[in-house]
Amino acid sequence: MVALQIRDVPDEVRDALAERARERGQSMQAFLLGLVEVEARRVRNPSLLAQFGGRSDGSRVAPGETAAELEQIRHSRDA
Repeated sequence: MVALQIRDVPDEVRDALAERARERGQSMQAFLLGLVEVEARRVRNPSLLAQFGGRSDGSRVAPGETAAELEQIRHSRDA
């Protein structure tokens, strides 16, 4: 495992983070490790989303298009 160190953290930033850790019942170490882990997972999001590029199965449908399409299908079916 690697140890990370952040220098020159302003007191008000440290205090705010310590408060959040206390609210969650975590140590500062556990709280900050959680933040770093979340950020590390987010770094992979663009490459994951790129894997779905070019799909023709509706993954690029604009908001509202699916609802409008369903409405048309239901209208045709009920007519």
